[in-house]
Amino acid sequence: MSELPLLIAVACVSAVGTWLARAYALRRRLVDEPGERRSHTVATPRGGGAGPVVAIVGALLVMSAHRTAYAGAALAIAAVAAIGSWDDHRPLPARWRLLVHVAAGLMLAAAMFGPSGNAVAIVGTVAAVAVLVNVWNFMDGINGIAASQAALVAATAACLSAPPSVAALAVAVACLAFLPFNFPKARIFLGDVGSGALGVALALLWSDFYRTASWNAAVLLLPLSAFLVDAGLTLSRRVLRREKWWEPHTQHLYQALARRHGHTRVTLGYLIWTGAAGLLSLGLPIGRPLFTAGVVAAWYTTATLMWLRLRRRPAEGCDRPRREKDL
Repeated sequence: MSELPLLIAVACVSAVGTWLARAYALRRRLVDEPGERRSHTVATPRGGGAGPVVAIVGALLVMSAHRTAYAGAALAIAAVAAIGSWDDHRPLPARWRLLVHVAAGLMLAAAMFGPSGNAVAIVGTVAAVAVLVNVWNFMDGINGIAASQAALVAATAACLSAPPSVAALAVAVACLAFLPFNFPKARIFLGDVGSGALGVALALLWSDFYRTASWNAAVLLLPLSAFLVDAGLTLSRRVLRREKWWEPHTQHLYQALARRHGHTRVTLGYLIWTGAAGLLSLGLPIGRPLFTAGVVAAWYTTATLMWLRLRRRPAEGCDRPRREKDL
């Protein structure tokens, strides 16, 4: 299997698929209207994530000829994309989506580790799917942020593998091909079909890395830190306030910052943080899991303190969406 033609095909399928998804969304009126629970000010079609999802699933099916586990991974991604597409067309109760997410986690764990897999790997994979699917859904609220973060996490995972993971490169390329439709000006959003599936794809990369380097798998937490910290702390805050945490809202830090500084600056700011985390992960010594765990703990502590500091900043103008051409 030649890697370059496959990656070129992934880029083309993702871009063309996004363009077709936009035409379909406009025809079917699958549009997110502006509102108090949204961060955009212009009605925008959703469901563009179908393009990169088809590209990623197709690449995994091609690679399954050499590694059968990828067929099960493709099925898990497709299952979450399907329930997400259904939700994009007609909102579903959270319990049905969660049921499919857990089933997808079990499918991915079975494909990657089989019946002989250890409990940590299986439970970790199921948990990774459940967490990352919902985190990417929660954090997909401003132009470019979800796709760009997924691309950078996947690129880091590819660089951490030796040789570079073709699956990780495929995820990164599919996301990059989608970005021109979503950043700096959003002509279409990922939708649940895309954000959820990207969460499964990233969980696949974690499980793939765990299979070959379980002693150092925690290093992949570094490039995930921006999303995990913002989503985790915001969710905890909403739970403590006894709010309906599963409902759409605009209380994430990135949303508050976007109201003050605009989508483009915030997306680029999060990219800088994740890029620094990726470089740090690449610079960590191999074979020293305790040292890696300490670095990850220090990095997350720093991210938490930054989140708390930025949340305390004066909020003048934060409730008024900034009207600029990138919204």
